[in-house]
Amino acid sequence: MDLLTLLPFIVLIGAMFLMTRSAKKKQAAAAQMRNDMQPGTGVRTIGGMYATVKEVHDDTVLLEVAPGVHAVYAKNSIGAVLDDAEYNRIVHGDDRELDADGTVVPDDASSLTGDADSAEVAKIDLGKDDAADDAETEDASAKDAAIKDAKDAKGEGKTDGDADSK
Repeated sequence: MDLLTLLPFIVLIGAMFLMTRSAKKKQAAAAQMRNDMQPGTGVRTIGGMYATVKEVHDDTVLLEVAPGVHAVYAKNSIGAVLDDAEYNRIVHGDDRELDADGTVVPDDASSLTGDADSAEVAKIDLGKDDAADDAETEDASAKDAAIKDAKDAKGEGKTDGDADSK
């Protein structure tokens, strides 16, 4: 056989080998992470629940979901073991980086609009004017009358009983 005919098969086998090799590396890293879990560390399950490890057994882990609430999970259901800083930031809302910067983001936009006195002065009345309301009513009645006159001129305004005699 010629080398050119075998080349596609060699490339295909090489690609399959590389794909399975990277998948095996990921599986081994995940298994190592699960085996390195110790009581007191924070974890995230594959379902997205954050908890603290209380006990580690061969195939199961006892997690404290809330103070005094314990649940038994399979080791395979642990998605990530978190370091203490990240776990406290996510679960308890502790963010030491924000405290160091002193940057505070407001909960609403009121602090971005200026002082409250100028906001009261610049209020816009969104109510409808009575004069504008009357003008609209007159315009509508004039349009209705014009349409009626045009229909009468064409003979379209007649009912079934009316007949045109010529």
